[in-house]
Amino acid sequence: MLQNASTRIVVVDDEPDVLSMVSDYLGRGGCHVSRCANGAELDRAIDMVAPDLVVLDVNLPGEDGISIARRLRATKQVPIVMLTALADTIDRVVGLEVGADDYVTKPFDLRELAARVHAVLRRAQAAGGCPAVPQRPQSARERRQLNVACFGEAFLDFDARRLIDRNGADLPITATEFEMLSTFAQHPNKVLTRDRLLGDSSEHGSGCCDRAIDIRVTRIRKRIEVNPTRPQVIRTVRSVGYVYVPPA
Repeated sequence: MLQNASTRIVVVDDEPDVLSMVSDYLGRGGCHVSRCANGAELDRAIDMVAPDLVVLDVNLPGEDGISIARRLRATKQVPIVMLTALADTIDRVVGLEVGADDYVTKPFDLRELAARVHAVLRRAQAAGGCPAVPQRPQSARERRQLNVACFGEAFLDFDARRLIDRNGADLPITATEFEMLSTFAQHPNKVLTRDRLLGDSSEHGSGCCDRAIDIRVTRIRKRIEVNPTRPQVIRTVRSVGYVYVPPA
């Protein structure tokens, strides 16, 4: 059982055989699955019912998957698992840069895809009925009571799974980025290797893993650092990994 019948997934692929195979498999796992052949059909599906996750092929006619992912990430927090060709490393890197949570290379094993979808859904699952976060946390004591960690110019709200700025406005964050910041918060002032930061992510293989971590750290720094080119909150430890330095 992948999730439950209330979990809604949209699969976007212009190859009918792949679309049918993936949709049927995820549907048998217990999810409600919608099928789309292109970005326009995806937009109509999302307008009808907000999905819990999108499985998105990169190579689509018209608007490609990278452009669709970038557009989705600009307005929505829906997790994205991208499907890429085996040789297209650049697609995987760019997909991560625009905010995809994970990727699967074609040809793929359906069990592997289901495992990755399950992992992303699990990471993205937010706690329901959480109290609202005050617009302006005022003190360290208040932040501790709210289960919030300070990351430079932003705060990570663990209960609501949100990244907020000092005015209380939401900052964009993927499920994978949230898990990475959570790992940093749990290990302040400790050097964490890229393998440790990868954690239970379903990414594997040496070709893209280190690059994937570096891309996400760079993206996070743009939201939390005063000067992302001279990071003080998440610092690089050359040849090893990164360290989170909380405020004094």
